[in-house]
Amino acid sequence: MKIRSALIICLCAAATAQAKVVTKTIEYKDGETALKGYLAWDDALKGKSPGILIVHEFWGLNDHARKQADRLAELGYVAFALDMYGDGMATDDPHKAGEMAGRFRQDKKLLIARAKAGLNVLLKNENVNSSKIAAIGYCFGGSTVLQLALSGADLAGVVSFHGGLGGIQYEPGTKVTAKILVLHGADDPMIPADQITAFQDTLRKANADWEMNYYGNAVHSFTNESAAKANIKGVAYHKPTAERSWQAMRDFFAEIFGS
Repeated sequence: MKIRSALIICLCAAATAQAKVVTKTIEYKDGETALKGYLAWDDALKGKSPGILIVHEFWGLNDHARKQADRLAELGYVAFALDMYGDGMATDDPHKAGEMAGRFRQDKKLLIARAKAGLNVLLKNENVNSSKIAAIGYCFGGSTVLQLALSGADLAGVVSFHGGLGGIQYEPGTKVTAKILVLHGADDPMIPADQITAFQDTLRKANADWEMNYYGNAVHSFTNESAAKANIKGVAYHKPTAERSWQAMRDFFAEIFGS
């Protein structure tokens, strides 16, 4: 019995050793703008896997976004953290980040085009099942994936983590096919109640399939372990909500991908 148990342990260890998350910087373009995204996948998986597009916070393509891509790859997805700003740019300066994100908030066509450029990278990947694509985003990235969904992008679903909800636009007549999950800190001071009401009204006008989870004691950027470094009031990591919202995303993916 001891020999058999030891053999089972060895076989399991060998299988684990063969599984490896591989990452790669992907250079691509939106028009004349050079972009650098971050791709992650498990090279032990066979066949095509669902693809997940990740849109970063207003800080740019930083370690937080790359970490989410790695975690998704560990779950068996092909994950691509896109670059909204160009050249893989990221900053720790909130004023600079606000300037970079502000350009896209004022120009929805540019925001959608830049997000779709990243989506196209994922669609063209040989390991991706192009009929099973979702997008997730954080803060600025959350509002980006919500806007992408309401633009009629061909996605199975989108997930917004502590996303901005103001100014999300819907063009009447646009068919919204992506299911929408909004994961929101109930005590987030960045998102006033009237913004939430206006956003939900927009979803109703779009006849979208949506749900919104509120998490008590959570404020803005509740998924980012480094959030406190910004020293911004109302911005903080909240471990219980980070874990619960991640599980909510996993359950959502199981629903939209059928597994």
